[in-house]
Formats: sequence, structure tokens, C-alpha cells
Amino acid sequence: MRPLNTALTALVLATAQLPALAANIPVKLYKNPNCYCCDLYAKHMEENGFSVEIVNTTDMAAINQKYGVPEEPGGCNTARVGKYVIEGIGPAKYVHQLIDENRIVKGLSVPGMPTGAPGMPGAKSKPLNVYVLDASTPPKVFASF
Repeated sequence: MRPLNTALTALVLATAQLPALAANIPVKLYKNPNCYCCDLYAKHMEENGFSVEIVNTTDMAAINQKYGVPEEPGGCNTARVGKYVIEGIGPAKYVHQLIDENRIVKGLSVPGMPTGAPGMPGAKSKPLNVYVLDASTPPKVFASF
């Protein structure tokens, strides 16, 4: 029975480390220092396997210009996750999907500050779209939630 106990212990230790490994996806989140919803969005990302560094700025236009984010569809914050730009408060689930699929796009966007999105209080009145950030006109829907 001893080898079984050793194998079970090894299995428990291996699976216990998986969430810690998943939490190592770095995010640099640029936001207005007065935006509490953006702080809640950062918490949402951290609860879903990301390590968030918050950079407070009052010049989001300069950040968006630096990363090539168009005015539309614009959001309340801009994040860098690896090679991607996440504009607005897109659910972590779709950021993970983008990374896992290794899409050849600039990133994702959830325009504005829609009620019911991560970090925004209240219930959604309708499904919300997550758009692909690229040169497509009109913007392509990546997912809805």
C-alpha cells in the first residue's frame, strides 16, 4: 500500500501546483486612477489566472496611440497581455481563449463600460459583444456573453 500512498501524494502535489502556474500570466493594465470599476476588473482578471500590474494614468489617449488602439470600439482601460491588447473590460475567459488559440490579431475590445461586464455592477440587459481588434470594418464579433 505504500507505493499507492506515494503515488496519491505526488498526484495531489502536482495538481495543487496547477493554479499557481496559471496565475503567472502577466497583465499590464493602464487605467484612470479614479476608475474603481477598472480596479474591480483587475480583481476579476487576478481571480482568473492573471497577474495584474496596474498603471494609473490620466493620459489614456497616449496609451491607446502607443499600442495602436482605435478610438472605436474604445473601452475604459487598456491592457497588455503578451502580444495582445485588451481594450475595455473583456471577460478573462475570452482573453484565455485568445491566448490559447494564438490568434493573429491585435487583441480584443469590449466598448464602453457596459453594465454586467466584469467590474461593472448590475445585470446585463442584453448579451454583450467582445470584438476583435484589427483592421476589419465593421468590427468582427469574437464572442458574446
